[in-house]
Amino acid sequence: MRKNKTLQKILIVGRKHYMTNKHFQGKYEVELKFCLHSKAEFLKTLSGIHHDVMLQDNIESDWYFDRPDKSLEADNKSICIRTMEPSGIKLWIVKGPEPDRCEATNITNASNAISMLETMGFEVVLKAQKTRSIYFVEAFHITVDSLAGIGDFAEFAIMTDDESKLPVYKSQLEALAQQFGLTKEALQTKSYKQMFTEKAALNHGGHSCYASAMIDVIE
Repeated sequence: MRKNKTLQKILIVGRKHYMTNKHFQGKYEVELKFCLHSKAEFLKTLSGIHHDVMLQDNIESDWYFDRPDKSLEADNKSICIRTMEPSGIKLWIVKGPEPDRCEATNITNASNAISMLETMGFEVVLKAQKTRSIYFVEAFHITVDSLAGIGDFAEFAIMTDDESKLPVYKSQLEALAQQFGLTKEALQTKSYKQMFTEKAALNHGGHSCYASAMIDVIE
């Protein structure tokens, strides 16, 4: 019984900590995404660098929305409802139209949020899952993601309200990535949404046996 109460306390702290943590405050995000040839080697390098662990191996589920005419996509905008387990984190995320524009807020009920968006005329255009771990290195956060059937990735990022700092932060993130042996050749410019959409298209075309329950494009 005591163990269950302790776990419950940890999950509650995690939910409160996510969006109140200074690492996730700001309307702009500088992000560098790299394809990992070896997740194990990346984590080995990370173990030699002072860092804090926010969460490890959470299952992250995303519901992406658009209008029936796909006008959000045309305007380079996206709306996503995200849940993370076992941490219990639930987020409403809006990105765009600028590449570095990203805002997120905690929500308490993902199902209600999805229903509200559908009531307002938005449609679920993509559902996807990945496994995510989040680490803090000084002012930056590093996410290590595994997308089944696609690959492993590391994102180096920082959020800020000061648009003028974006170039400086980009240089600092590049320097941090170099400590892991990651160079521009390993940079991945596609968003996870793009990757999932392309993978789902292959599934529907019969070129992949990857489970459609994990990646589902709603047509």
